[in-house]
Order: sequence, then C-alpha cells, then structure tokens
Amino acid sequence: MPHPAVLIVIWLTSAVIVQLLPGAALAASSLLLPVLAWHLDGRRLGSLLRRTRWIAFSLLLIYAYTTPGTALVETLGRWSPTQQGLFDGLLQLGRLLCMLATLAVLLSLLTTAKFIAGIHVLAWPLRGLGMSRERIAVRLALTLEYAEPAMRDTAADWRQTIHAALRPPAGAGGLIELHTQGLRWIDAVCLVACAGLMAGVWR
Repeated sequence: MPHPAVLIVIWLTSAVIVQLLPGAALAASSLLLPVLAWHLDGRRLGSLLRRTRWIAFSLLLIYAYTTPGTALVETLGRWSPTQQGLFDGLLQLGRLLCMLATLAVLLSLLTTAKFIAGIHVLAWPLRGLGMSRERIAVRLALTLEYAEPAMRDTAADWRQTIHAALRPPAGAGGLIELHTQGLRWIDAVCLVACAGLMAGVWR
C-alpha cells in the first residue's frame, strides 16, 4: 500500500477531479464509489452520510429554488423549484457523495496514527515558514482524540456535549508517538500520476 501521505494526496486529487466530471461519468462514480466504500467500511460511510444529511438537503434546496429556469410544477408558479436547479443540485449531491465515499475509503485504509504521519510528511514545506511539523502533528492528534467522541455523543445529548466541550480536558498530556516511514518507488509513481492528472485539469 502507498505511503499515508501519498494516499492523502490521491484523495485530494480525486476531490478536485470529481468537481469536473461530466454528468454521465459523475453518475457512474456516484454509484461505484459508495459501493466500494461500503464494502471496505460501511459503518464509516454511513456515519459520514448521517453527519452531512442536512448539508446535502440544504444544498439541493438552494440550487432547486435559486437557479433560474423552467418551473418543475407549473401550478406553483414562482414557488416551484426549477428543473435546471434540481438538475444542478443533484449534480452537486453526486459530487458530495463521491467525496464522502472516497474519504471513507481513505479513512478505512489509514489508522489515526498513519493519518497523522501522512500529515506530518505533507507539512514539510511549512518548515520554510518557521512552523514545526511535529507541533502540527501533535495538535492534530489531540484534536482527533477529543473530537471523535464528542461527535458521537452530540446527537444523543447536544447540550451536555457543549458543556463538556467548554470544560478543560481531564487528564490532558501523555505520550504521542509519531510513526514515520520512507517513500518507496510506488509512492513516486503515484505522486507523478497525481501531478499529471492535476496538470491536465488546470490546462
């Protein structure tokens, strides 16, 4: 399997490409990618979809009612969503679904430790700005450690979750290990492929 940093780059590249897919290719991707993500980790994909369901619904409504075009239900007049708006909204939902599916695939392939190690490698250029990669990795590790339980508990009792978030964390501190590994030839091939795809996108 490629280096965690390379997997993150692949996901970022796919997120950009998905935004430019035509309708037919986007429809096919919206069917195939969720199936792949569900096969690898259906629980994680379901969690991502639940957390973004209101965003998706709002996105569809905004496009359906703000895009000029032919009324979908003529008897409703100006209160009707437009056909063009509904189509554009469905395209955006397809792109969002593809991004969530690929994110679920990425998170199923990477443990938290590997994800942080990948961010540590990708943060290498920030050294030129005087920023510490190690500090960024540690802060990310702490954020993920406290954010995941909070997100799970929010739906059950959001008031208690807010109060808990405002309190200083108990037992803060401890040891955080950063596991690093070198890049291999397959990582170089993947990076060159991603660079080629991005170059083609920006032409």
